[in-house]
Formats: sequence, structure tokens, C-alpha cells
Amino acid sequence: MATARAQNRWRSKNRFVKSQLNVMARRLVHDDLVDIAGRYRLRGKGEAVGFSSYITKGLMQYADHNSEARRLLEIFRCSYERDRELYD
Repeated sequence: MATARAQNRWRSKNRFVKSQLNVMARRLVHDDLVDIAGRYRLRGKGEAVGFSSYITKGLMQYADHNSEARRLLEIFRCSYERDRELYD
């Protein structure tokens, strides 16, 4: 855990571009983030969260113009809804 001084320094430095996101997540989610970070040469779980958001947003935008992307996004949405208890 970072010291209060280090946290304040981080907040001061990044106050206009970042906000801290602390969430409780199942071990499975943490393990998935470690896997994503390793597979795509990211700098840890925090960057894996940003990357996952970026990929999801990209797929959503692509689905607006591509039926296969729309179909895949719907499959992912339905399977997440079905298995939601594993992830929340």
C-alpha cells in the first residue's frame, strides 16, 4: 500500500487527467488482469483495466458498422449476463 504522502503526490500530479479507482473484485478477475497484462505486454493490472475498456469501446464502435462485430459483442454480452456471478 502506498503511503499517504505518495498518494497525495500522485493525486496532485494527475488531478486533471486521472482519478483513482479502487474496486473489490474476485480473484478470477485479478488473475484475468494479470493474464491480459502479460499477454499484451502491459504494465500491470491497472493498465490491463484501461486496455480492456479500450478494446470494449472499440468493439462497440466497430459493431455500429459491422454485423460480425455486432454478433460477437452480443455473444459476449449474453455470456457475461449468464455468468455474471463469477465476475462480480
